[in-house]
Amino acid sequence: MSADTAGGVDVLTPRPLGRTGFSVTALCVGTAELGDMSVYAPVPEEQALAAARRAFAGPLTFVDTSNGYGSSERRLGTVLREIGGVPEGVLLATKVDPADGGPFDGPRVRESVRESLQRLGLEHLPLLHLHDPERIGFEAATAPGGPVDVMRELVAEGVVGHLGVAGGDVELLRRFVGTGVFEVVLNHNRWTLLDRSAGPLMDDCAAAGVAFLNGAPFGGGILAKGPAAVPRYCYAPAPPRLLEAAAAVEAACARHGVPLAAAALQDSLREPRTTSTVVGSARPERLDQTLALAATPIPDELWTELAGLVPEEEHWLR
Repeated sequence: MSADTAGGVDVLTPRPLGRTGFSVTALCVGTAELGDMSVYAPVPEEQALAAARRAFAGPLTFVDTSNGYGSSERRLGTVLREIGGVPEGVLLATKVDPADGGPFDGPRVRESVRESLQRLGLEHLPLLHLHDPERIGFEAATAPGGPVDVMRELVAEGVVGHLGVAGGDVELLRRFVGTGVFEVVLNHNRWTLLDRSAGPLMDDCAAAGVAFLNGAPFGGGILAKGPAAVPRYCYAPAPPRLLEAAAAVEAACARHGVPLAAAALQDSLREPRTTSTVVGSARPERLDQTLALAATPIPDELWTELAGLVPEEEHWLR
């Protein structure tokens, strides 16, 4: 994707989502924050519904949720019933998850899909991700009658359109790409201004025609508000080297008069191997703020400086 230093990055021109046949915008609305999960601040019901209404109003055409995102699916479903279903041209993706403390096996996948359909008020899921398979490992996920087998059955039955896999562990996701079963990969916190560990996975996806979605370009907030305000990365306290690098990135952006969040977001958007970048939106105004960040002019000189501030590989998540 090309970056225009006179006006940020174009995020609205649709691009193919791998070989699925769908086209989506370069920004995807993430809805994990709407689910009252422990890693996020609680979101009041009316605020969450307003954020969901804004998400489905456009201009972005890609919305992401999950069975495991607390009340996110329920809240999205409330709005979908209000507006008469998913708007034409919008792709809504969800994920299968185990129930609290329960198994993550084939039968659970069917139950997870049944729950999602009920909450969302839908009869068909166009894109379904296997969510955080590191919880059970590759062998259990791909065992006969296991989660992957059942997901393929759901496609054959017409309940699901296309399959994706979403998680963190780069090498594990590379193994799933190698199966040829998945058409989309969603990875988080591994391609930011502080971490480049997703590179080999992105290469695999590009070679296989698999769409790569980049989640958490702000690393959980440290690259949006700065390390003093959010001294955490990927839901955990950031180690000293990452705090040091984040401070250097923040200082470089300040010298060039560029918001830290704009640089962090556009770093993902301008990467040609990334189809879409998933950014959470817990308030209706957040979507417009994100679009403004994507449109912020950023000089080439800053990109050159930021490339030299990425921490060494041993500090990446992998």
